[in-house]
Amino acid sequence: MEIRLPANLSEPLSRFLLLLDRWNRTHSLTALPPAVRREELLLDATSLLSFLAPMPAGARVVDLGTGMGSPAVVLALARPDLQVLGVDASSKKLAFLRQVAMEIPIPNLRTIHGRLEDLPSLEADWGTAKALGSLDQLVGWWTRHGKQGAPFYALKGLDFATEGVPHGWSVTPHPYELPNRGQRVVVELRHP
Repeated sequence: MEIRLPANLSEPLSRFLLLLDRWNRTHSLTALPPAVRREELLLDATSLLSFLAPMPAGARVVDLGTGMGSPAVVLALARPDLQVLGVDASSKKLAFLRQVAMEIPIPNLRTIHGRLEDLPSLEADWGTAKALGSLDQLVGWWTRHGKQGAPFYALKGLDFATEGVPHGWSVTPHPYELPNRGQRVVVELRHP
């Protein structure tokens, strides 16, 4: 799978990176050096766009453990017709994400503060997470927050296969490569 940042997202995502740089100096949001943020946070998130394409307008998309908004920001900008929820337990990261949504602006991006196991069901139609937990943990959270039969897409490294297949779930890997950061996999999880 070839990963490219859509041209129409270049300007708003550049603004996102400038905001992240400014906030990071004061709030220590990420340890990623500025030189790799575009690829690691934005280009990596772009790998999900083809899987999001079939979602109908108005669908609810959830980014579990969104942190500074990767991949939520990319998804919300690419699909302004969807409701995108960035969920995280970190207040300072969600404060940053709310500022991003206000300044860029991204009106279809909302934040939800809380621990995934404590929040009421988000009744999502489509879900994702990046670097959040094992496949077993992810399907546990997704069972709580996704609608019956809703797909979940985990952004993982190639070592995801050592985690095993969660009982009752189908796992389909979709490998891709980032120009400098190497090989990655979108792991598609479905519960029949």
